[in-house]
Amino acid sequence: VVNLLGISITVLFTLLLVFIIVPAIFGVSFGIRKVYMKTLLKIFQWATLRIERGAKEKNHPLYKPYVNGIIAKEPTSLEEEIKEIRRSGSGKALDAPEFELSDIFYFCRKGIETIMDDEVTKRFSAEELESWNLLSRTNYNFQYISLRLTVLWGLGVLIRYCFLLPLRIALAFTGISLLVTGTTVVGYLPNGRCKEFLSKHVHLMCYRICVRALTAIITYHDRENRPRNGGICVANHTSPIDVIILASDGYYAMVGQIHGGLMGVIQRAMVKACPHVWFERSEVKDRHLVAKRLTEHVQDKSKLPILIFPEGTCINNTSVMMFKKGSFETGATVYPVAIKYDPQFGDAFFNSSKYGMVTYLLRMMTSWAIVCSVWYLPPMTRQPEEDAVQFANRVKSAIARQGGLVDLLWDGGLKREKVKDTFKEEQQKLYSKMIVGN
Repeated sequence: VVNLLGISITVLFTLLLVFIIVPAIFGVSFGIRKVYMKTLLKIFQWATLRIERGAKEKNHPLYKPYVNGIIAKEPTSLEEEIKEIRRSGSGKALDAPEFELSDIFYFCRKGIETIMDDEVTKRFSAEELESWNLLSRTNYNFQYISLRLTVLWGLGVLIRYCFLLPLRIALAFTGISLLVTGTTVVGYLPNGRCKEFLSKHVHLMCYRICVRALTAIITYHDRENRPRNGGICVANHTSPIDVIILASDGYYAMVGQIHGGLMGVIQRAMVKACPHVWFERSEVKDRHLVAKRLTEHVQDKSKLPILIFPEGTCINNTSVMMFKKGSFETGATVYPVAIKYDPQFGDAFFNSSKYGMVTYLLRMMTSWAIVCSVWYLPPMTRQPEEDAVQFANRVKSAIARQGGLVDLLWDGGLKREKVKDTFKEEQQKLYSKMIVGN
């Protein structure tokens, strides 16, 4: 039994080394993951058709696709809508600068619409799927599952938890161990081209191994627009693994808060080999200090591009929310990147208010795969007539347009905070101006 176990471990390690670790070191792929993805798609399609056919035979209600929004809204102004209400219910002049009781109905309707179809909070929950991907966590809306599909689902559980999960944990452990060891060793070398070359390839190698630990299938578009030294790379934020997705194809300086535990060990090792920008907890709250450190970094054109997620929180892969203006005040060239995940194979969204990091990573590693597309957009610079907020909005719109995401002006901080009084005051000012005839 011991000999058999030893042979099994040796064979497994050899397969890992030959088919995953070595290709990751050289940045090549045998195409196994793409074949795996195509096979899964065919199984998902068959399962969906089987569900629909079985539901019709049993007169069960069919699964209804999720509709993004239940209220048809037109982009009209407060003044136009109130005039429309006055036109239908009052004989007075529409432009009369005075209060009318019917004006109340506008604010009542807006409030009810927002309660029924809140375009902000629904961005912080998982996407709804129109087909079943054999994961029980996405099966809440299906009313009919046949015996054959139940057996197939059970087989999928065994594959995901008994084969894929141990394999992925082993790969993640290998990638993290190599990252800590490699960057620590490279950190002792004198500064120069040799150190920079080795640091770059150690980072790329380890991130590529970690990508394979998630069975991530990534398609990169327009690589000629990849970020260059002295710039800032900004991207929409769906998951903590966004960092791994981008860093497995490019060499970046990271920005973030200093952590303890395992993350702290990784950060201390990485900063020895590469000029990452880490902040203490007290420093993160000092916006001017953060902006100063970023500006000093990008002014040195020999330093790596900084990777930043300006939303400041994870959004559920359907939208892009307000970009914080800090990274757009430095005057550096901005390299926008759009990331879009395919939820058919696994939900990449990190719902931090519902799951802890360990639970989230377990869900990631027990999904079928992580499939996404990455678009490198042409570099953008701040125009003379633009302020930082306008520049941030222009970059955000470009990312949303390319990734097929909804462009929202709301702050992602509403995930945990109440709406600021300034938003309410804006509506009050608009109505006041209309009443006084200004």
